Amino acid sequence: MKIHDNWKIKHFDVGAARDLEVASPDYIDYFWMTSAVPGDVHSTLIDRKLIEDPFYGHNDLKCQWVEEKVWWYRNTFEFHDEISKDDRYELIFEGLDTFATVYLNGVELGSTENMFISHTFEVARELKKGKNVLAVKFDPVHVHVKDKVQYYWSGFSKKRIWTRKAQSHFGWDWGPRLVAAGIWKDVHLEKRTLAKIDSVFAKTKSITQEEALIEVEVDIASFTKDKEYEVRVNLSLGEEAFSTKVKVDRKKAKVILAVENPKLWWTHDLGTPHLYQLKVELVADGVKVDESLEDFGIRTIEVLRKDENGNHCFTFVLNGEKIFAKGANWIPIDSFIGAVPDSRYLHLIKMSKDANMNMLRVWGGGIYEKEIFYDECNRLGLLVWQDFMFSCALYPDYNKNFMDNVTEEIIHVVKRLRNHPCLALWCGNNENDWLYEALYSSGEIHHPFYGEKIYHELMPELLEELDPTRLFWPSSPFGGNDHNSREEGDTHNWQVWHGNIEPRTFGEPQSVNYSVEGLSFKNFKNDTTKFASEFGMHASSNTYTLERNIPKDQFFWGSEEMAYRNKDIHHPKGILLMEGYTGVPKDLYEYISFSMLTQAEGLKYGIEHYRRNKPNTSGALFWQLNDCWPGTSWSVIDYYLLPKASYHYARKFYSPVLLTLDYEPGQDIKVWVVNDTLEVYEDEIELAVYQTNGEKVFSKVWKVSVEPNISKQVSVVLEQEALCGLNPEGAVMVITSKNNSVEEDFYYFRDQKDVKFEDAEISVSVDHENHELIFSTNVLARMVTIEMEMEQLVLEDNFFDLLPNRKRRIKVHQAEGKPIPWDTLRVKAINSVKTRGL
Repeated sequence: MKIHDNWKIKHFDVGAARDLEVASPDYIDYFWMTSAVPGDVHSTLIDRKLIEDPFYGHNDLKCQWVEEKVWWYRNTFEFHDEISKDDRYELIFEGLDTFATVYLNGVELGSTENMFISHTFEVARELKKGKNVLAVKFDPVHVHVKDKVQYYWSGFSKKRIWTRKAQSHFGWDWGPRLVAAGIWKDVHLEKRTLAKIDSVFAKTKSITQEEALIEVEVDIASFTKDKEYEVRVNLSLGEEAFSTKVKVDRKKAKVILAVENPKLWWTHDLGTPHLYQLKVELVADGVKVDESLEDFGIRTIEVLRKDENGNHCFTFVLNGEKIFAKGANWIPIDSFIGAVPDSRYLHLIKMSKDANMNMLRVWGGGIYEKEIFYDECNRLGLLVWQDFMFSCALYPDYNKNFMDNVTEEIIHVVKRLRNHPCLALWCGNNENDWLYEALYSSGEIHHPFYGEKIYHELMPELLEELDPTRLFWPSSPFGGNDHNSREEGDTHNWQVWHGNIEPRTFGEPQSVNYSVEGLSFKNFKNDTTKFASEFGMHASSNTYTLERNIPKDQFFWGSEEMAYRNKDIHHPKGILLMEGYTGVPKDLYEYISFSMLTQAEGLKYGIEHYRRNKPNTSGALFWQLNDCWPGTSWSVIDYYLLPKASYHYARKFYSPVLLTLDYEPGQDIKVWVVNDTLEVYEDEIELAVYQTNGEKVFSKVWKVSVEPNISKQVSVVLEQEALCGLNPEGAVMVITSKNNSVEEDFYYFRDQKDVKFEDAEISVSVDHENHELIFSTNVLARMVTIEMEMEQLVLEDNFFDLLPNRKRRIKVHQAEGKPIPWDTLRVKAINSVKTRGL
C-alpha cells in the first residue's frame, strides 16, 4: 500500500527536541502543518505562504533559514492484516533527502544518508493492528559535514562533496542555492510472502531478422528454505508472446527467450521504439508469491571507438546502424524536484522529441531521474547518456564510510536503470578528470585527485559485473592528451562563452581569452571534435517569465534584480557575444531579443558545422535543455516551459535531413545535405536570394540524391553570383526543399549588426476555430516573436523570419489544455515598427 496521505511536518532548532519524544505515538502533532508526499519542505512552506516564492526577486535569500533547521515528518495509517510466519512487511522509502532517521511506533528503524537510493526496513514485528505512527527526522546538512574537511576544490560549495544529494541544491552557475529536504519519492508498505524478486536483468544477446535471443537473469531473496522456487518469464507485444520457466538455483535463475521476427526498439528518427512487456513471476511450490512487470526494448547499443580505418571515433551504434546523436543536456527539472508533477516531465520530453532530438544527457550534478523520465524516453524513442552524480569537485574516496555509501548507490542505481532500452552509456562524472588536470597544471589545485578511485576502480569493477552491455565512460569530457582533446573521446567546447583557449595538452595551464573574438560562436567552426557533449551560450528567459519574477521597479536592463537572474559570475561574456553578432542591447527588451537571437544563431552555426563534419563528428548535445528556476541561462526552454528562439531553431538544425550552407562573408557558398536517415534522400532543393523587399534576385535548383547516413556537399555558388550586384547587407539566402520534406531556412550574408533591415509592419489575425495565427509583412521581418501571458504555451513555430508576399499560419495550443489567452497576444520582430497586439 502507498502511504501518501495524512503527512504533517514541523521544524525544530538543532538539539531543541528529544528524538524519541517526537517519534513517539503519544506525541501530539495536532497543530503541525499538512504536507504533500512526495514533496519537500520548501514546497510545503510555499503552499502555506510561510515563505515567499523563492524564485521571485531575492526571496531565495529570505528562506536560507530552512536548511538550518531539523524537520520532522509524521504520519498515521491503519493496518489490519493478519501476519503469518511466512510473511514479511517491508517499509520502502523510494527517496529520502538526505540525512534521515526513520521511526515506526516509536522504534528507530535506521538512518539514511543518500538521496539517490531507496531505503527498505523490515517491520513485521513493529506493525500494530489499527493505528500506526510513522515519523521521519531530517537533519540539516551542516550537522553532518561541519567537522569534515571543506577546503578541497569543489565548485559552488565545499560542503556538498560529503553529501550524496543533488549537488546543484547548493547552487550552480544556472540556479540558486536552495538546499531541499524531505520525502521526495513514494512511500510503500509491501507484504512479502516466502520470497521476493530482488532484481531482474534482461538483455538482448543477438538479433537477426528472424530471431532475437533475450537473456533474463533473476535474483531472488527467500525467507524460508523448505520451498521449491521457480521463475516464469513472459515477453509479449500485442498478440505475440514468448514464455519459458526455470527452477531457482542458489537464489538465481537465468533463462533464454527466442523471439521470432523481433520488432526492434529504435530512436524515433530512425524507426519505431517498439516496447515489449516483460513479466517475471516468482513461484513457490506452485503458488505465485511475487511479480515484476516492465517494458523492454529489443535492441543492441554500443559506442564505436575506432572506425573501419583504425581512426579514433566516438559513435553510438544502434542495432548495427551508426547514428549521429542530436540532443541536449538535462538538468533537474526544478529546484524542488519532489513536488514536480509527472505532466511536466511528459511535456518537456515530448518537446525534446518534437525538436528532433534523439538523445538527452542526464548531467552529473543533479539526480538519477525519476522513473517517469526513463519510461517516457523509452516510449518516445530517445537515448539517454547517464552520468553518475559527481560533478566539478574532488570527492573523499579515501574515506571508507563515504565509499561504502557510494558503492551502495552505484549498485542500486545500475540495477534500477539497466533494463531501460533508452539507456545508452554510463558516465562516471561531469568534468572532474578534465578540470582536475587543467587546474592542477595551472597551480590552482594542490591535492591528489580525490575521487579517482570511484571513477577508475570502483565503477568499472561494479559495472563489469552488473551491466557489461553498455560502455562505461570514466568522465565527460575524456580521452586524448588533455581529457578535452579533439583527437579522441568526447569534448566540452567552452571556448565559446567561457573563452577557453583550445587545444591544450596535459601539463599546460588553462588559459582564456575574454574578448569578442575569443568568445565568438564563430570558433565552433575550428572544432574537429569526435563528439561534442557540452557547449552553449546564454539567452534570456521569455518576457512573461521575467515579468512574473522581477519586481516592476526593477524591470529594466542593468537592474540589480535582472543581474540576479544570471548565476554565472562572469556577466560580461553575454555582452561580448552579443557585441560580436547583434551589437550591444540598449534596453531590456532588446537584450531579450538580442540574447535569444545570438544563442539561436550560435547553436545553429556550431551544430550545422558538427553535422557537416559527419562521420568524423558523431554527436552534438548542447548545454542545456531546461531550467530549474526562472533565470537567465544556457537553456533553450525556460522554467515555465516556454521555448526560447533556439528551441525552434533546433527543430530545423536537428532535422533528420538537414539542408545547410557553409558560408563566411566574402567566400563561396557551399551547399550541403546531411542525411541521417536510413533511406536515400531524393529531392529538388533551391537556393534563392531575396532583397529585404521580397524580390527574388537569384535562384538555383539542384536535383539531389543523397545516400543514407552521410553528409554530402552538393554544390558551390560564388558569393558574387548569388548577390547579383546587391549589397550583401541588404540580402538574405533561403534554402528550400521543393517537396516540402524539410523546413526552409534563412542565412544572412553578414552578421545581424551589419544587416540593413527596413521597418517591418507585421499583420496578424486569429483563426479561433482552428487555433491558428496568420501572419504577413510588408518587408522582410527578422525574428517574428509571438508572446502571450501563459506558461506551457505550444506554438508550431516562433522566432521565425518572414518574407513579404507570403502568409504563415501557426498553430497554437496549451500543453495542459487550458484556454488560450488571445487577448494578451503581442507580436513583434527585431525590425518591426512596433509591437502588435489584438
